[in-house]
Amino acid sequence: MPDQSQDAGGPVYALNLFDIADREEYLAYSRRSAAEVAAHGGRVVALGRFDEALTGDITPRQVLIVVEWASRAAFDSYCDDPALADLHPHRVKGGGNYVWHLFERLDSLRPLLRPDRAGSDPAN
Repeated sequence: MPDQSQDAGGPVYALNLFDIADREEYLAYSRRSAAEVAAHGGRVVALGRFDEALTGDITPRQVLIVVEWASRAAFDSYCDDPALADLHPHRVKGGGNYVWHLFERLDSLRPLLRPDRAGSDPAN
């Protein structure tokens, strides 16, 4: 099965890790965000509350949200939609210590394990 990368228009995953900094602001964001995410080609595939740090050097956050976007273009349309200019500030004000990373969908780890990719920077 071919690899579906963001360049090919395949799905991307947005990893959101954050703390609740202002409950009212984040509530204002969450009241509208689910419908807007869906309208722009996204769907929440995981929602979690921090339980325990097992290993790694990342500072724990209270909340995990993983959103699957139909494509990078769908994600960008959500971020850049002028009609949502009043929505995104609620996310910014409501969440603290935000980590927001995008990941390409992989059907397997083979593309990352190829000899020509060994030891490469994850940002490349």
